[in-house]
Amino acid sequence: MDADKHVFDRTSDSLTRRGFLSGLKTLSVLLGAEVVYGQFMPAGLIPAAFAQSDAPFKIEGKEGLIVLNDRPVNAETPAHLLDDEVTPAKHFFVRNNGIVPKAPNAKTWTLTIEGESAKQSRTFSLDELKAQFTHYTYQLTLECGGNGRAEFSPAATGNQWTTGAVGCPRWTGVRLKDVLAAVGIKDDAVYIGYYGDDQHLSRTPGKAAISRGVPISKALEDESLIAWEMNGEPLPLMNGYPLRLVFGGWPASTSGKWLKKIVVRNQVHDGAKMLGKAYRVPCEPVAPGAKVADEDMCIIEAMPIKSLITYPQSGGTHKRSEELSVRGHAWCGESAVDKVLVSIDFGQTWQETTLTQPVNKHAWQHFRTALNFPQNGYYEVWARAVDKQGKSQPMVLPGWNPKGYLNNACHRIALKVV
Repeated sequence: MDADKHVFDRTSDSLTRRGFLSGLKTLSVLLGAEVVYGQFMPAGLIPAAFAQSDAPFKIEGKEGLIVLNDRPVNAETPAHLLDDEVTPAKHFFVRNNGIVPKAPNAKTWTLTIEGESAKQSRTFSLDELKAQFTHYTYQLTLECGGNGRAEFSPAATGNQWTTGAVGCPRWTGVRLKDVLAAVGIKDDAVYIGYYGDDQHLSRTPGKAAISRGVPISKALEDESLIAWEMNGEPLPLMNGYPLRLVFGGWPASTSGKWLKKIVVRNQVHDGAKMLGKAYRVPCEPVAPGAKVADEDMCIIEAMPIKSLITYPQSGGTHKRSEELSVRGHAWCGESAVDKVLVSIDFGQTWQETTLTQPVNKHAWQHFRTALNFPQNGYYEVWARAVDKQGKSQPMVLPGWNPKGYLNNACHRIALKVV
């Protein structure tokens, strides 16, 4: 497989990201190859070959990320750069809501724990956190709640993530529950909220860019961390240096960066990005484009079952005389992945892959398999994961929602077999 050779022209005026092409002959001409199993391609899709973008973007400490906007800075990782079992810091996505702090000083950094359901207020330096509590390292999957937003129609507002707002590095820190126990939590505690050192885009003093949180039950999980390291190194600035929360399996927006304060609440936290439609979906299914009242929106908690093909890179060629190795990752919020299947005929048949077990709770799992192709032409390789409860990724798109959250449709890559 020649991963550097991309044979598909993505500049055709005949196509848009959500465009619809009828007529397999026209499609084959544009692709330069017959669309094998094309009669099974779901209506309304364009070939994966035209739905990708490889434009690089430079952020200090990062490599190969694709910028979505620069105020605030948000950038995702192409699928093929997420091939490592443990995501390197240089390939971990960037998601910001406000202005990144300038040159935080770890030596003078402090974290305060307080709130109406905290038995006392305490402030810890970073050195005190490291000295007073046991250190733990977990590999935890973080994914933006809006990952995949670009596929929704009607379009949803917000960063138009495709597949790359996800990663699974190793995080080192202390358990949040140990720090909360040292402070003391009252029996009426139901939620924790966080406040970071990032500034609101308006630069209004005291106005938080984002202040979200999780129920106390999630805060007290063993894997819920106050972390200062990623893969054995200090956190990258763009990912929260010098201190952040990490809640694996839930929207990454709950994992506050540049962490300065945690509040223990006797109610659902009501900070910035907790109300209205932010990080919420309709409590009941709605029609695409429907208006939904704020009171009919429910807070996103566990992320859904999902998978990603990381090898080969979409848009390459493969010799039919050789088997094609395919690999990737699968994950889900509060469960584990039971199996991952792949298809080369748009879901008419599925082939089960070899799947590893997670190294710890909330870590993604790795799948691999080998494929053979019956004839030359254009193919799409699709991946579909199923969790332990039997919940499966949808073939194309899950239920529409106003903010374009929780798209866990099957991932697909383009391939020309010769």
